[in-house]
Amino acid sequence: MSDSQRTHRQWHFDWRLLVFSGVFLPLLVSLGVWQLNRAEEKQVLLEQWQQEAENLAWQDMVSGDLTSGRPVTLTGMYGSRTWLLDNRTRDGAPGYEVLAEFRPLEGPPVVINRGWVQAPRTRAELPDIATPEGIFTLEGRISDYPVPPVLVDQPAAEDQWPQRVQSLSEQAARLEIPELPDRIVRLSGEGQPGAYRADWEPDLMGPQTHYGYATQWFALAVALTILTVVASYRKRELSKDRSQ
Repeated sequence: MSDSQRTHRQWHFDWRLLVFSGVFLPLLVSLGVWQLNRAEEKQVLLEQWQQEAENLAWQDMVSGDLTSGRPVTLTGMYGSRTWLLDNRTRDGAPGYEVLAEFRPLEGPPVVINRGWVQAPRTRAELPDIATPEGIFTLEGRISDYPVPPVLVDQPAAEDQWPQRVQSLSEQAARLEIPELPDRIVRLSGEGQPGAYRADWEPDLMGPQTHYGYATQWFALAVALTILTVVASYRKRELSKDRSQ
């Protein structure tokens, strides 16, 4: 560029760019606000569930709403029936999830998912499952029966325990324990009595996840605003003589 010329930026009206930003900017902001509202609703719901878990008896919860992810506290003892849910892996190792009968002191029995155990070297062997004796208080969360989207007919189970199964539907479990509710309980962690490896994925999207999504939407809105402003200013060359 010669000394007689210089550049400066000047606002350039581009109606297509402004229409694009005018459509998507409110959309991004509204999505961010919606995620913030969802986070507040989820926080209120979790606090309500936690209070109910501390105050409601198990039989009252069964007669109410057994929503997946809802915390629950049970006091009772493990029963004699245990199912080993096959083809469950952790860190690439084959294993089983241990599903056990639990009989609360009050209210109907329920199936407890005690967590994952590694499989022995051969299929002919089953893992040695130790069931603690006595009365315990367990903390967990309501969960669905482990049924795949497409059910496969399984051979009739032998009358011996534990039983290895590919899935456990509510109907199959009720053949053994007719009083079971329509949900099971997954232990909340490995510190619970009788727990194995209980490192579950969250059953319910928590408030922090919604806050993270809201941050992403607002960041996109800010980025769109900056890009729109920058793209609307274009360089133009003016001669030095004309500028004087």
